[in-house]
Amino acid sequence: MKSDIQIAQESKLLPIVEVAKKIGIPEEDLELYGKYKAKVPLSYKDRDISKSKLILVSAISPTPAGEGKTTVSIGLAQAFNRLGKNAVLALREPSLGPVFGIKGGATGGGYSQVVPMEDINLHFTGDFAAVEKAHNLLAAMIDNNIQSKRHSLHLDPRTISWKRVMDMNDRSLRKMVAGLGGTASGVPRETGFDITAASEVMAILCLASDIKDLKERLGNIFVGYTFDKKPVYARDLKANGAMAALLKDAIKPNLVQTLEGTAAFVHGGPFANIAQGTNTVIATKTAMATSEYAITEAGFGFDLGAEKFLDIKCRAASLNPQAVVLVATVRAMKYHGGMSLKALKEETDACADGHCSLEELSGRIEALKRGIENLQKHIENIRQFDLVPVVAINRFVTDAPQELEFIKEYCNSLGVKASIVDVWSRGGAGAMELAELLMEQIAGNTAGHTYKPLYDLNLPVKEKIEIIAKKIYGAQAVDYTAKAKADLKKIADLGLEHLAICMAKTQKSLSDNPELLGRPKDFVVTVREIEVASGAGFIIPITGEIMRMPGLPEEPAAERIDIDENGVISGLF
Repeated sequence: MKSDIQIAQESKLLPIVEVAKKIGIPEEDLELYGKYKAKVPLSYKDRDISKSKLILVSAISPTPAGEGKTTVSIGLAQAFNRLGKNAVLALREPSLGPVFGIKGGATGGGYSQVVPMEDINLHFTGDFAAVEKAHNLLAAMIDNNIQSKRHSLHLDPRTISWKRVMDMNDRSLRKMVAGLGGTASGVPRETGFDITAASEVMAILCLASDIKDLKERLGNIFVGYTFDKKPVYARDLKANGAMAALLKDAIKPNLVQTLEGTAAFVHGGPFANIAQGTNTVIATKTAMATSEYAITEAGFGFDLGAEKFLDIKCRAASLNPQAVVLVATVRAMKYHGGMSLKALKEETDACADGHCSLEELSGRIEALKRGIENLQKHIENIRQFDLVPVVAINRFVTDAPQELEFIKEYCNSLGVKASIVDVWSRGGAGAMELAELLMEQIAGNTAGHTYKPLYDLNLPVKEKIEIIAKKIYGAQAVDYTAKAKADLKKIADLGLEHLAICMAKTQKSLSDNPELLGRPKDFVVTVREIEVASGAGFIIPITGEIMRMPGLPEEPAAERIDIDENGVISGLF
């Protein structure tokens, strides 16, 4: 069986000018980054998008057993094009941290990949580096202002939460003291590093509508307080103009292609358990302006990325998705049903071809029955937005036919259409039925159908948080620490109660406890603290232990990644 990188390297890519031409973008409009990558002018996002149908791909709560949301998104776009429809992808860029940490790559898999996969997984067009530089410029200007004698804003260093960022997993940088070495080296204060994908600048880049909006949002970043308790923003430091200048190219969407030559805009990369977890508004609108069907995804499960996609991104950008694909796998649902990774591995070895004894099958179905409640809850959540889900059952070679049919019949019993997809081994051919179901469903939407956000922005902050926790997670109640209560008062004093809510929560569970799998009930969500991301336009209630600077695992993917004397990279997947 070929690896993902072998499949990608053996494929014949179209020149990017040909990919662009297929979606109506002439060569003279492209800013080429070699033969197979290009940036597209911002003007395309201002074209008519009313005739394009936006499809969101989400998933059940992610597990180590795997779901394959990106792979399904890519395969689905390829399937639409096989059916003679012009479909374009809009995806996030991978972060180097997870690529060298656990994932080893994030460009899909098998015969459903975006390419050139080595470039996209590594430095790509430099967008992450630009975000990193813009973020760290503000950090440098904050410390410079504290040091300044003539132009000081009298910032209280104890109130500053703006850290520095880098696009790498490095746990030893999480907490540190800056400014050591005497008066010439700055004022000592506690700080640290976050990963670039967790930067508010990344969130801002992905929500900005144009350069003017980008600059205004950057200026709205809350920095801290003066010693006499006055709020300070990035605009007060006169930092936002230079920050925007550093992002002048990063704001333009990147055009690449799938293995089947389908156009794909891969742009921006905020985390979904901290930020909104979706690609840029500009890339999504550009995809819609150049297609009949625009397919995008939101990070992690529907409770995280998709809820934020609908309540933050779509509301901010006036987007109206017409369908939601919910990706699920047999393996993931059995994991939610209490089956350990070790048991899943043993099961794979025993039933490598998907066939097994009746006794073995009985145990598999029982775990599936327990774990399928996670799927049920996500289906319910999608319907709360007045959207109708279509379930994509992402097939693994070890899945028994009876297991796949059990899920399909379960979905049908809930009045939900489901399709078994096999995009890893078959590419677009493995999602043709799914594409047809989506076209049928979209065609049946009532004229002028619009999705319904979960909450009114003008509600009190606590009420908005509780609506998400109770309606989406299934929580019984929400508790607030003393720190969180103080943060609520700070938000009110700053006049920011109208902002959207961007919950920071574990992706592993519907609850704030990663150990509670399946569909937990009667739990309490505890908000530890609440951060302000006024530039991005949301506030961030922190629940559980959320890691903004991950560490490398015991055996990082970086150990497998190499390059030979001919410049050929190996180990990415």
